[in-house]
Amino acid sequence: MPTPLQTYLADLHAELAGLSAGRVATYIPELAKVDADKFGICLVTMDGVAYGTGDIDPLFTIQSISKAFVYATALADRGREFLDTKVGVEPSGDAFNSISLDPQTGAPLNPMINAGAIATTSLVAGASVQAQWQRIASSVDTFAGRALAVDEAVYRSESDTGFRNRAIAWMLKNFGIVDGDPMASLENYFRQCSILVNCRDLAYMAATLANDGVHPLTRKRAMPPGDAEQVLSVMATCGMYDYAGSWLHDVGMPAKSGVGGGIIAVVPGRFGVGIFSPKLDAKGNSVRGIAACERLSRDFGLHVFTRTGSPAMALGRVYTGAVAPSRVQRPPDTRAVLRERAHRIKYLSLHGFLALDGAEYVVRRMEGMADEASSFILDMHEAIGLSESAARLLNMARLEFAARGIPVVCSRLREPAVMDPLRKAARKDDRGFLVFEDNDLAGEWCENRIVSVMPDEMRGFADSILFVGVAPALLREVEAMTRVLDYAQGDEILHQGEDADGRVFFIESGHVSVVVPITNGAHQRVASLGPGMEFGEMALLGQVTRSASVFADTDVRCRVLDLRSWTQLAQSRPALRIAVVENLAKELATRLRGANEWIAALA
Repeated sequence: MPTPLQTYLADLHAELAGLSAGRVATYIPELAKVDADKFGICLVTMDGVAYGTGDIDPLFTIQSISKAFVYATALADRGREFLDTKVGVEPSGDAFNSISLDPQTGAPLNPMINAGAIATTSLVAGASVQAQWQRIASSVDTFAGRALAVDEAVYRSESDTGFRNRAIAWMLKNFGIVDGDPMASLENYFRQCSILVNCRDLAYMAATLANDGVHPLTRKRAMPPGDAEQVLSVMATCGMYDYAGSWLHDVGMPAKSGVGGGIIAVVPGRFGVGIFSPKLDAKGNSVRGIAACERLSRDFGLHVFTRTGSPAMALGRVYTGAVAPSRVQRPPDTRAVLRERAHRIKYLSLHGFLALDGAEYVVRRMEGMADEASSFILDMHEAIGLSESAARLLNMARLEFAARGIPVVCSRLREPAVMDPLRKAARKDDRGFLVFEDNDLAGEWCENRIVSVMPDEMRGFADSILFVGVAPALLREVEAMTRVLDYAQGDEILHQGEDADGRVFFIESGHVSVVVPITNGAHQRVASLGPGMEFGEMALLGQVTRSASVFADTDVRCRVLDLRSWTQLAQSRPALRIAVVENLAKELATRLRGANEWIAALA
């Protein structure tokens, strides 16, 4: 099943596919042969997961996008101090093929225009032009994570028609920017522009820049630590030529375009984006590519100046209902079912401010657990905020998991900065997020789905764990001395601190909550009991005051055993007393183990 982010990209692709403006590049004859209708979008996370839609596999030539990676290679080989004497970092404000040189030094204004790119190609390490090419090819392969080929037909077409670039190369030679034969270096430049990539390659190359030079899948380092900052800075101010200012203002992602129809965009530490659509605007940038990046930036808050953090920090502890069961005390048969299946209840603790990438990481972790999940509980206690895009992604995930029979519920959702975006993201035709006051209530709801306990289920007196192993004849004697009491929803059945008054309650139908007082007059539920369970049983061990209050959550029917009648019967039936005390001791031990596990799960 498609993930929410995959669905979003598919919808975006379908929406933008109708854009027909622009035309393919024709100044290089081979580029005029490309299929103008091709359109692909790919996004890669920092742990190497790729989301792609449309034409992400067809190959095309990288063209000017190569400038960013060859600049990174020259920067690694020569160092920033030396490279800055040969190539500047100032926006030119001119077209990509302009002859923009510093009037004093003759140095190109930046490495993203043709003049600067030809210079950086000549500055890559290598004892010969052939060795330089091997260095370039190897470096670009590392950024892509695979071996890339050259389109020889496009290379020859570029070389045969590159008269303006030849003039630029000779000017660079004249100013001492290029050493040796400028035509030989120029051929390497033509060849690097003719490298074949697909949309997925571009996204991984962008993600490698976003990951400070480490490929997110191969884990190979493509450039020295810290160099990506320099490359991305130049991409942000110069990567889109004379559209760079508007791009940075409107889109806010370091980017580089190519006349082959490709665009890469980088969100440092979060995503790499690759887009392919050959129809170009008047400035040589992909029309659909720009539109897609604008939408991604706006919808998902990817502008470089937007507050962000590591996506993995959005998710804290992950655990299951097996190690943190609810405080509902259940009959032995349902308890046995939960022992087998409670691990299918998955708790995920969300942290901090969640942006798109944090929500994507959470959803992907959920997807990885889905085969072993009956429900998900998102604990929002430590979430301080949620972007609209993250809320939209979580909502899409909730609906898709629900369609697979896996509900997603929230607990401890109290921050308006989290709640409000979720409410806004919920569709009008669904019931929105199911929210519980605490994890215990959320866990109980998920457990009830597993054991299918209905509120009006009736259980006999003999279902109590206190009477396990007691002979039926003895049970009938005990039952004969009980009386039936009914309580309405909301009634306080027992009050904390009052006399125990020697009564033990056995629930036949309905549900009650056992609560204890905490600070500021509030109460904490310590147990929820249903049919077949009992409360007040500590009176059998001599307790004289009630340690907790008990409230009827629904209409409740109980059988009540008077302690004096019980004592008289037990004196004449010692086997009955022994069995009940042993069962009670076992039950208390089970509750203690459960409490320890619950505390450990929260540690």
